[in-house]
Amino acid sequence: MPKEKAPKRAAKTRVQKKKKDPNAPKRGLSAYMFFANEQRENVREENPGISFGQVGKVLGERWKALNKTQREPYDAKAEADKKRYEDEKASYNANDEEEESA
Repeated sequence: MPKEKAPKRAAKTRVQKKKKDPNAPKRGLSAYMFFANEQRENVREENPGISFGQVGKVLGERWKALNKTQREPYDAKAEADKKRYEDEKASYNANDEEEESA
């Protein structure tokens, strides 16, 4: 006896992503990202020929080794950048609402 074929399933419809507005404000950087941007070149100079992934590992180890007082400047930069993002986003949303109502 031949095997019965399973009934075909309905094709799933794909949900298309909403296009991101290029004029939208960029998110604020974290304290770690400020640290990594500052230290990345030092790591490359100390370890010539190091791969991209290895640079990330070294930066992560250095970040974990920092104490609270050493992290404070990066935390302050992150807070300032977060405030900048929130301000830009608020004005961006206000402008967007004005355009929709006009």
